[in-house]
Amino acid sequence: MFRFSVFLSLVIFLFSCTPNSESSRDYSPKFQQYYVQGQVLYQQHCSNCHQANGKGLGRVYPPVDQSDFIDNNFEEVVCIMKYGKQGRIIVNGVDFNMEMKGNPGLTDLEVSEIATYIYNSWTHKKGLIEVAEVSQVLSRCNN
Repeated sequence: MFRFSVFLSLVIFLFSCTPNSESSRDYSPKFQQYYVQGQVLYQQHCSNCHQANGKGLGRVYPPVDQSDFIDNNFEEVVCIMKYGKQGRIIVNGVDFNMEMKGNPGLTDLEVSEIATYIYNSWTHKKGLIEVAEVSQVLSRCNN
């Protein structure tokens, strides 16, 4: 009985968690799973610098919410998540030059889940980021 109640609670939780954007209407179980797991992974690996609200940290770490870089550089963002980035980056007209450490231990699925979360939170509404797409992008990264 306990296992069933835990399972039922998890199912209810997953279906009640929806992205912050009303325009994104993908409520499929797969999307929900990626989104929720991506949120957990974002909190673990990204929020320390980019903050839980995606606003970044002043002129030290760029925002992922309301970010022209995020909006216009999907493939580079995916590569940066796994392999990091050194050097200058311009986000919303602001120059950032703090190294971003990569997370090479992240699987393609985990990168896909983080991308699904980021690209469907705050002001973003891209929909499900499939692991196959992320795998293709990662295979082309210059790391």
